[in-house]
Amino acid sequence: MSKRAAEDDEQTTPGALKSGERPVEDTGVPEGQEFEDEFEDEFESEDEDEILEAGVDGRPDEEREAEERANGSMEVDQQTFIPGRHKLDAGQTLAPDLSTYEMLHTLEPTWPCLSFDILKDSLGDNRKSYPATVYAVGGTQAAQARAKENQIMVMKLSGLSRNDQAAQLNSDSEDDDDDEETADPILETKSIPLTSTTNRIRAHQSPPSTSSSPATSITAAMQESGDVLIHDITPYLQAFDTPGYQLPTNASKPLSTIRAHKKNEGYALDWSPLVPGGKLLTGDTAGNIFTTTRTEGGGFVTDTTPYTGHTSSVEELQWSPNERNVFASASADSTVKIWDARARDRKPAISVKVSSTDANVLSWSKQTPHLLASGHDDGSWSVWDLRQWKSQSSADASKPVAHFDFHKEQITSLEWHPSDDSIVSVCAGDNTLTLWDLAVELDDEESRYTADVKDVPPQLLFVHFMDGVKESHWHPQMPGQVMATGGSGFGVFKTISV
Repeated sequence: MSKRAAEDDEQTTPGALKSGERPVEDTGVPEGQEFEDEFEDEFESEDEDEILEAGVDGRPDEEREAEERANGSMEVDQQTFIPGRHKLDAGQTLAPDLSTYEMLHTLEPTWPCLSFDILKDSLGDNRKSYPATVYAVGGTQAAQARAKENQIMVMKLSGLSRNDQAAQLNSDSEDDDDDEETADPILETKSIPLTSTTNRIRAHQSPPSTSSSPATSITAAMQESGDVLIHDITPYLQAFDTPGYQLPTNASKPLSTIRAHKKNEGYALDWSPLVPGGKLLTGDTAGNIFTTTRTEGGGFVTDTTPYTGHTSSVEELQWSPNERNVFASASADSTVKIWDARARDRKPAISVKVSSTDANVLSWSKQTPHLLASGHDDGSWSVWDLRQWKSQSSADASKPVAHFDFHKEQITSLEWHPSDDSIVSVCAGDNTLTLWDLAVELDDEESRYTADVKDVPPQLLFVHFMDGVKESHWHPQMPGQVMATGGSGFGVFKTISV
């Protein structure tokens, strides 16, 4: 991220410098020193035996820069600014370095969202062309006095174009799309009215019954009231792309309302990726975990006997990506537990203390199922090899295979890349979203200083500033594209790093 004064505006300030340019006094070109090509590094003098080195103003760079430093006209801040680590001076604000983003857009809804989820679509996998389109669903956090304005927002974000600097950098690429257009981003929303804040929302999509019918998309939204609402949002998605389509009159009515948590609100929620019809885990602040399964007739049945074992709030739940009856939980009691959903006693099979503070979030690698990442309240996060958790005794003796304490505020979200088992995105309370590459090998010297900054791990790929960032997700069909939500709205971006 770059620093600039809040009142600075590159478009309106005379003589504003772009990245890579140097301050030069505009004195014109002296007579007799015209260049055939102003971008050449060298030119010949009238004496054919002499070669002169050309700087920006015709002088060698070292000579000119020494003179500018002497008269104070070339004051450069050599410090690498890292949001969350360093503080802005009065009158300064952060501006993104667009040369590091292939795409960057921000969209602000009426009310901020604590949680959202990305929906797979029929536009194809492995998409890289622009403008891009994203379908998503989010739950709002309206002001306390205006709770009745809360809603589930079904969203279509379209016209997400490549930024100009990235387009110029890639203009000579063989993969460049000649038909690529630059468009203004558009946010379309359909709303389902609610009367309570949504703490967490997750979507599940069942395969279409016929080739001509769309996938069935349902959502589960954990409410601040303690209820879990399940909605069918398929009609709302159809309404975006079908001219004249009218929503059914009962479209906003929940398919089911789970009241097993009573008045205990919760933040832990996950749909099984291995049960096409839909199987849901929900956890609450009282430490209880319930399962809800969709029946063949389309209804939902909740097992009212909870899984118990946590001594504090259940903060995160994740089904195993490859074992139908296994799930993991993270809790404010500092532990991560592994469960067998078939266990009659509803007790965990394995319990590991992963931090001295709350364990806030989990992510189970889809590409390498024995890797599980946990994020903690002290700003640290760890990666665990579940092959070391075969028994309670081996789990007790296990250590994380990777551990990072770069962030200085609580970890609020982390997620493995859907197709690269070494890439992880992490959101933290220091207003940053970071991207990491765990495949980078640790070097004793490199681990001390990265980009001339002390204590920055070499695995850190990218730092993205986003005010009040809460949650982020990788798009499953557009490699490297990230969508995030925070106090300032939604951000959608793709970096040159991933």
